Amino acid sequence: MLWTIIGILLVLWILGLVAKVGGALIHILLVAAVIIFIVNLVTGRNKAG
Repeated sequence: MLWTIIGILLVLWILGLVAKVGGALIHILLVAAVIIFIVNLVTGRNKAG
């Protein structure tokens, strides 16, 4: 689920860079997805360890 969201946001971000559509909103969502991904990695390692 998380990988799907990150993939979609990444595609939208690239389209936004090319077509200048969405601007700051896509960048904010992409940063939020990266933060969630990092938190998921950190908490996943704590549970496994």
